[in-house]
Amino acid sequence: MFSAVFGSVEQGIIYAIMALGVYLSFRVLDFPDLTVDGSFVSGAAVAATMITFGYHPAIATAVALVVGFMAGCITGLLHTKGKINALLSGILMMIALYSINLRIMGLTVENSVGRPNIPLLNADTLFSRFSEFWSSLGIDEVINGFFTSLGVEYIPSTWGTLFIMLIIVVLIKFVVDWLLQTEIGLAIRATGDNKKMIRSLSANTDTLVIVGLGFSNALVAFSGALIAQYSKFADASMGIGMIIIGLASVIIGEAIFGTRTIMRITLAVIAGSIIYRIVLGLALRVKILDTGDMKLITAVIVICALILPQVIEKRREKKRKEKRYAERLADTNLALKKEGEAVVKTR
Repeated sequence: MFSAVFGSVEQGIIYAIMALGVYLSFRVLDFPDLTVDGSFVSGAAVAATMITFGYHPAIATAVALVVGFMAGCITGLLHTKGKINALLSGILMMIALYSINLRIMGLTVENSVGRPNIPLLNADTLFSRFSEFWSSLGIDEVINGFFTSLGVEYIPSTWGTLFIMLIIVVLIKFVVDWLLQTEIGLAIRATGDNKKMIRSLSANTDTLVIVGLGFSNALVAFSGALIAQYSKFADASMGIGMIIIGLASVIIGEAIFGTRTIMRITLAVIAGSIIYRIVLGLALRVKILDTGDMKLITAVIVICALILPQVIEKRREKKRKEKRYAERLADTNLALKKEGEAVVKTR
C-alpha cells in the first residue's frame, strides 16, 4: 500500500506541471485547448530523442519546453489569425503533432521516417543523474530506517526523485503565480474573463491568447519530457486522454481547496493532481479492475469531481436557508413576546 501511494505521489507531482498548463488554458484563458494531448508527447519525444543522441538531459528538457511553447503559439495563431474555432484549432494541432512526433522520434533510427517509441532504459536522465548525487548524501538510509521502525514493509529505493520534483514544481508554481500577477498576466486573465472589455482598452487580445497558449503548452511539454525520463520511455500514444487527466486534477483541486486567490488555486491544482493519482493507484489495486480500466476510472473520477461539489453546495445552501429561517422565526417569536409583555403592562 505504501509503495503504491508513494509511486502515485511521485507521478502526481510530475503531472501537476501539466495540470497547471491545462489550468492556464481552460480556466485563465477560457480556451478549450486540445493541443495538450499532442504537446505532451512532443515534449517526451524531443527529450527522448536528444538524450538518445547524447545531449545533456537538462538541455533536452529545456528544448522540449521551447517546442511545447511553439506548438501552443501555432494553435493560438490558427484561432486568432486564421479565424478557426478554438476547439477545432486545438484538434487540428493535436492531429498534426501526432505525425510530427513520429518524425521526431524517427530521427533516432536510420532509414526510417517515423518511430512509435524510444526506450531510455540505459540512458542518462535528469533523475538518474540526481539519484547519483542523492545516494552519496546517505539520506535514503535515514528515511528508510525511520519507516522501517514504524513497521512499513515496502520502502522505495530512493527518495531523490520525490525531492527534486518537489523543488521543480514549487519553483514552477511561484513562476506561474508571479506571471499571473504581472501586467501581462492580468491582461491574459482579463482576456479570458471578458475579451471585448479588454479589447476596448486597446489591448491586443490576439497576442495575449497566443502567448497564453504558448506558456500553457510549454508547461505541458515540460511535464511530458519529465514523464519520459521518469518512465524510461517515450511513446506516440502516451498523450491520449491527457487533457482529461489535467481537467480532473484542476476540478478536484478546486472542489477541495477553493479558488479564492491565485496562489491558492495553483496549490489546489498541484494537490488535485496528487490526489487524482493516489485515487487512481488505489483503484487499480482492486482485484476486479485492470490497467485497461484506467480511462473508465478517470471518467468516474471526473464525474464525481463535477457532481459532488454541486451536491455539497446544495446541502450547504439548504442548511443556510434553514438557519436563516430559524433566526427569523426566533426574531418573530421574540417580537411577539415583547409585544405581549407590553400589552400586559398597559392593562
